[in-house]
Amino acid sequence: MERVNQTSSVSEFILLGLSSRPEDQMPLFILFLTMYLITIIGNLLIILAIRSDPQLKTPMYFFLSFLSFTNICFTTTIVPRMLVNFVSGKTISYAGCLTQMYFIYALGNTDSCLLAVMAFDRYVAICDPFHYVTVMSHHCCVLLVALSCSLPHLHSLLHTLLLNQLNFCDSNVIHHFLCDLSPLMKLSCSSTFVNEIVIMIEGSVFVVTPFLFIAFSYTQILITVFNIPSAAGKRKAFSTCGSHLTVVTLFYGSIFYVYLQPVSTYTVRDHMATIVYTVLSSMLNPFIYSLRNKDLKQGLRKLMGRRKPQAAPS
Repeated sequence: MERVNQTSSVSEFILLGLSSRPEDQMPLFILFLTMYLITIIGNLLIILAIRSDPQLKTPMYFFLSFLSFTNICFTTTIVPRMLVNFVSGKTISYAGCLTQMYFIYALGNTDSCLLAVMAFDRYVAICDPFHYVTVMSHHCCVLLVALSCSLPHLHSLLHTLLLNQLNFCDSNVIHHFLCDLSPLMKLSCSSTFVNEIVIMIEGSVFVVTPFLFIAFSYTQILITVFNIPSAAGKRKAFSTCGSHLTVVTLFYGSIFYVYLQPVSTYTVRDHMATIVYTVLSSMLNPFIYSLRNKDLKQGLRKLMGRRKPQAAPS
């Protein structure tokens, strides 16, 4: 960040946000504040329920608790800055912008890796149940989470350092509500050739690889499930995967729409898709996982003290 005075005459950026109309700012503030509070409370309840219920001490819920924690951090990187922009100035410092971008990519890709790890967990549970306990040992689970959290930071650091090499000479207006790589590169007055090559090769591999791993896992799961003779067995197998598939579709569908396109084609129309994977998916995850999971619903009821009192002996 010390390169600001050397490579750029821009010391701050202006985030235009979702709307420039003054009458829209307060409704947007209330909307996103509500979504943020729901995200924090919902994901925090998931974490507390998993930590407090012995029946939820399994690899699947271990990974889910880290996914919920990442969702909290991911949303916190974005929404508070949006709320400030709605009610006050829309400026953000050069260092603050690059810092936000770093954590957006680090935490967003951590989400992606954790979803791949959860798909692997379901693959082992359904396709190789007799070795599940051995394969998904506590040591293996901790290692998978550690890799899912550390590798994305290296990926994010690479793109942040490359962006820091660019010159920003003229406009400092970002047509977005957050500091994203593509809008920032469009503002640069120096060549972004290296950045675009790295995005197309390393970036695409880093985003697509977890998705391909998930697709492979669920292909194998489907093959296994269709070979289960009983309808009850098929329903039980599908019920353990339905929530995860819903989250994967929501998350990756919006990411591919935004990022698998050239930087020059990035427009304001991509804002809604960005909101889906940055804010909406984190808010909906607790509802998706809890509504379709009896064990987790029971854990939440225990946490909230809603268990029905037992009848007194006669």
